[in-house]
Parts: sequence; C-alpha cells; structure tokens
Amino acid sequence: MPRIQELGPDFYDVVSAARFPQHTLRYRNDRAAAAVGLDTLTDAEWIRHFGSFEPLICNQHEPLALRYHGHQFGVYNPELGDGRGFLFAQLKEDGRLLDLGTKGSGKTPWSRGADGRLTLKGGVREVLATAMLEARGVSTCRSFSLIETGERLQRGDEPSPTRSSVLVRLSHSHIRFGTFQRLSHLGERSAMKRLLEYVVRHYMPELASAPDLPFAFLEEVSRRSAALVASWMVAGFVHGVLNTDNMNVTGESFDYGPYRFLPAFNADFVAAYFDQTGLYAYGRQPSAVLWSVSRLAEALRLLAPEADFVPVLHGFEAAYRRAIGEQLRRRLGVESRGDDDDAALANLCFEFMDESKVGFDQFFFDWHGGPASAARAMAGPARDQYVVPAFLPVQRALGERAPTTPAVLALTYFQQARPETLLIDEIEAIWARIAEADDWSAFEEKIARISAIPTAC
Repeated sequence: MPRIQELGPDFYDVVSAARFPQHTLRYRNDRAAAAVGLDTLTDAEWIRHFGSFEPLICNQHEPLALRYHGHQFGVYNPELGDGRGFLFAQLKEDGRLLDLGTKGSGKTPWSRGADGRLTLKGGVREVLATAMLEARGVSTCRSFSLIETGERLQRGDEPSPTRSSVLVRLSHSHIRFGTFQRLSHLGERSAMKRLLEYVVRHYMPELASAPDLPFAFLEEVSRRSAALVASWMVAGFVHGVLNTDNMNVTGESFDYGPYRFLPAFNADFVAAYFDQTGLYAYGRQPSAVLWSVSRLAEALRLLAPEADFVPVLHGFEAAYRRAIGEQLRRRLGVESRGDDDDAALANLCFEFMDESKVGFDQFFFDWHGGPASAARAMAGPARDQYVVPAFLPVQRALGERAPTTPAVLALTYFQQARPETLLIDEIEAIWARIAEADDWSAFEEKIARISAIPTAC
C-alpha cells in the first residue's frame, strides 16, 4: 500500500488525469529515474506512465489530489489544494520515501475554475530551475519528466494561445505547512496527530522518541527551513512566491513559478511581477520563511495548546546564521573556521558583492578555492572589481582558509572565463528558439552544461 494512504481519505481526493491529444517527450531525467529503478523504461512506456498516467506496477491505482490551506501573500486562503496536480506514486531511494507528483495534469476539486494545465514554457522554466538549484547544492525537488500535450492555452502572462505540457517531479514529500494549517482551521485534532505521526515515521524517524513531539517537530522543520533559505541566498535564487502552501515540512523547495537568479547582489530584487510590495524580495526571504514557520507553530497549537514555541522561533536566526556560513564557505570551496567565522565571512562577501555589483555567480566562480584561485580571478573579466580597497577584507579572510577540494580547480569548468548562469535573458532566449522554430538544442545544451557544474559550485 502506498504510504500516503496511511493518512486516510480525509487528506486527499481521488482524481483522474486529463486526456491529452498529443504526447511528445521533451525531457526525461534518467539520472533521477535510475535512483528509483525506472531508468529501464522505454520512451513509449515512459509516456504511458508520465503522460497518460497508467499506474506503475504495485503502486497507487489512482491519482490523489492532496488537500491543504495556506497563507498567500499574508492572507489566509481555505480554498487551496492540488488544483492542477496530484500525487501519482510513491517510491524509495536509498530507503527514503519519495513522491512522484504532477503539474499540469488536469482539473481537480481544487482547481477553482482554472483549466488545470501547465504551459510548455512554464514546464521548461521549471526543468531549468531544478537542474540549476541541484547543481548549486540546494535541497530541491527534481524535474523528472516533461511531455508536451498538444493543447493551446490562454494565459494573461504569456503570448497566447501558448503550448501545453505536463510535468512530473520527484520530491521528498508533498506535506506542506498548509497541510497542517488546514487541520488547525477545521479543528481536526485527531487528524493532525495522525499527520504528525506520519511525517515523523517516514521523514524524521529520529524524533520518534521525543518527549514533546510537536515541539521537536517544529524545531526540526525550523532548522531545515533555515538551511533551505540560506542555500537560496548563497545560490542567488529568488523563489518569488513563498506562501505557506509552497513550504514543505522536509525542507525541500518546489513549485517554481516566477523565480529568478540574481545577476548581481540586490536585496530588493523581486521575482514575481505581481509582488508589488516586495514581500518576497531576495533580501526578505529569510524573514518570509520565519513568518511561515511561525504560522506552522500556530497550527500545532491544536495539538499542544500550552506549548511554548517561542524558543524555537527565536532559534531560527541562529540556525540561519550557521547555515548561511556553511553554505557560503561550501560554495567557495574553503575550509570552515567555526560557525562564527564562517558567518562573518558570509557577511563580508555579501557586503562586498552589494557594493561592487560584481556578477553574483562570477564572484563565487572566481574565488572558489580561496587563495588558490587568486591568479585566476585577477586574470578574469571581473578583475577591476577586485583591485579596490573594499575587497581587501574579503581577500584577507579568504587568505586564511585552505581550499577543501583543490583538485576541482583543474576541471574543465574552471578553465573558462565565466561561470554557468541561469539569468532571465538566457531562459527567454532558450524559449524563443522553442517557440519560433521548435528548436530544443539550446535547452538540451543548457541542461548538459548545468550538469557539468561541479557539485555546489
């Protein structure tokens, strides 16, 4: 029995996949498929499972649209749920329970009048996002499959009619903060207890013997969430829509709509055109994630009305500080000198990047390995931005640290002058070739180049 069914039918709705007029396979993630034993599928079998949604053998017989609520831009919405996706299957990778979930697979009871579809451009953008985030060392879902489906969609934010697709992604879990919020809103205490036990059993077994399970669970989610947002900050990633229904309790990011990668450090950079107040701007992402963790704490009061969750929320800042120091020195490929020194190095680097406006990825590319890369950095395209007094504190701090993997600097990736990036102009250029000439070569080349990035660089 798929593990999700342990929760019972109050957590989901049985749905049917849309019937599409066409199935053209545009992307299959064979590396991810190999991890879950599906890499031997032929393309025809792949399309049957991930385009027509024929059930996998010994797995779920019917797709399940999950129920949840959430805060959207600070406003509580009890009408949410999987509106254009469903949980298709659950698999194992090295003992970890994983979900295969969809996006664009048709209407559900939670579609709220929408068509339940995904544009092909949206699918292409999500495949690129997950590939780059994985390369940058971010805990992310993996785009598993993208199939063009032959429909023409009307959208207000794309030239229409536009092409359609269905995406399948491989995730650690689809249990959201909003899953807990829904049960709190409905006063379903026994269901929330069952949900908490399910999450601990399958995703956090180390908490099973905790004397105060709601407290221990919130503490773990807070720690994972702090690590996640720290990794976004070091990757120069702006999620764009940090609503509580887009926050996963396992600390994995997913559902990439109007995301952006920073061209240069800018705390006020906004990814979503409709985020007119900058609520989810790059520099506000840590506070936005903490706000979401606070809403989860409120929901957990249904189980522990007398619990004092304040220490957990206060601990988020310290967890974030530790995580951003660790994430930054890992991306720079230099040794740790302790949490405080690592966090101080992160502050120095971000302050310099903000003042100099050096290319975000260029900085990490130039100085990966610390002093071992000084000659390479000073011969590169950003040289003039480093020969200034403002860079001296960063240079001194880096000079005190040895590289952790010096051999990586001999790889082909570091023999080029510029790093691999995923800026909006690049994405638009890739899409233009697909839209105008059905030319997928730039997309395929980009995926190959991203795959060649050394881990977390």
